[in-house]
Amino acid sequence: MNIFRLTGDLSHLAAIIILLLKIWKSRSCAGISGKSQILFALVFTTRYLDLLTSFISLYNTFMKVIYIACAYATVYLIYMKFKATYDGNHDSFRVEFLVVPVGGLAVLINHDFSLLEILWTFSIYLESVAILPQLFMISKTGEAETITTHYLFCLGLYRALYLFNWVWRFYFEGFFDMIAIVAGVVQTVLYCDFFYLYVTKVLKGKKLSLPA
Repeated sequence: MNIFRLTGDLSHLAAIIILLLKIWKSRSCAGISGKSQILFALVFTTRYLDLLTSFISLYNTFMKVIYIACAYATVYLIYMKFKATYDGNHDSFRVEFLVVPVGGLAVLINHDFSLLEILWTFSIYLESVAILPQLFMISKTGEAETITTHYLFCLGLYRALYLFNWVWRFYFEGFFDMIAIVAGVVQTVLYCDFFYLYVTKVLKGKKLSLPA
């Protein structure tokens, strides 16, 4: 454990809590991509199957369970509890164009050709692009609520901090995972345009919009 991984985990947790509180307090999931949330639920499900086979630490187990539970709670709120407020017309990204190629890539490029390892690799690849339906939805609607942008910022910050975590682990632990690093770089790059708009608009009290 190092400071970058810890702050990355906390940023990730903050993003999830912000999103859940936003939906629950407003009693609405307007502006939230249900498809992105389904992809994240799939990410955590396929990544944390090792909960059934091994124990690393109490912290590790706790965070994994929280991520899985919150992911499915978010999906429930969007598609069941507050279904009437879900904007399915704008949440129109074709997720099969992400899931199928990512699945194929996980089978072809992985650390070990075993079921759990392929599913873990699949989750790493999928997480790098899971936010695309949300960004696509914002570009279609033309703007995003401030609280939604805070969620996206914390999510992007989590991935950026994890890149520093990989650098730290390489220099101080001799650990290097090319799959996780490349996927992390891809995910962080996807947030670059959003980061710029967040700093230049949201932090100045303006509404965020992405070019259509």
